[in-house]
Amino acid sequence: MRCPGAVVPRDYGFNHVPDARSSTLATPSPSRSDDTSRRRVQAVVALRLLETLRAVDLPPEFLEDEDPTVTMPRRLGLSDVVDRQIRAYREDVRKRLRLTDSEVSDLFRLVIRRPDAEEIFVRAGRTLAGNEGGGSWRRRMPRRLGLALARNRVRRRLNALFGRRVGGFGRGAFSVEGRSLLFIEADPGGDACFLVSGLCQAILERTTGRGARVEHVLCQSRGDALCRWEGTLLDDPASIGDAPSAEAFAG
Repeated sequence: MRCPGAVVPRDYGFNHVPDARSSTLATPSPSRSDDTSRRRVQAVVALRLLETLRAVDLPPEFLEDEDPTVTMPRRLGLSDVVDRQIRAYREDVRKRLRLTDSEVSDLFRLVIRRPDAEEIFVRAGRTLAGNEGGGSWRRRMPRRLGLALARNRVRRRLNALFGRRVGGFGRGAFSVEGRSLLFIEADPGGDACFLVSGLCQAILERTTGRGARVEHVLCQSRGDALCRWEGTLLDDPASIGDAPSAEAFAG
């Protein structure tokens, strides 16, 4: 749906920001029509993505009486259409509405046209990690227990956000794997996969109370058979050891 009067930056070549209520956003292929038309994805995914886009585009300093949406209209995150869409998604979140895969994929495609797409997806993923954490006792937890708790939280969070099983845990202390996931189908270039990187890293850090790094070591966009994310706790530069494979939650 086009929003009259919207200021969209020509730099990125976008014609519009997709509206979650539009029926013309995407035409799913017949083989996947049932899946793409189901409203499974929490609206907060779209909301956090656009909020991150706006935060990245917001200048560090501007005059007190300055309206950046007017003075810097070429920044997509500051455009009127993005602002209106954020307000619409906030209402959807309040009402606990869900979006279709096609609607979310359109937003992913909006971001991947930008040179800073990877950064935006990582940051958005971190904001989607939820508020689960713990006190100072986290660092006193046995390492394996902390990693097991983090795996469980990642599983539950991804399932809740996307309304289905997303990926699965492979061998290793923390390794998420999946084939033909929503991220790679929406973005064959692989940038959208970094939303998982950001979410997993934030949950690892909050659960264990340690610094963490999550690397996207395999990606179908690079010709690999699957996508794989591996997590490492930064206070242990070596491998954090093998753990039995958890039951896959792929779909």
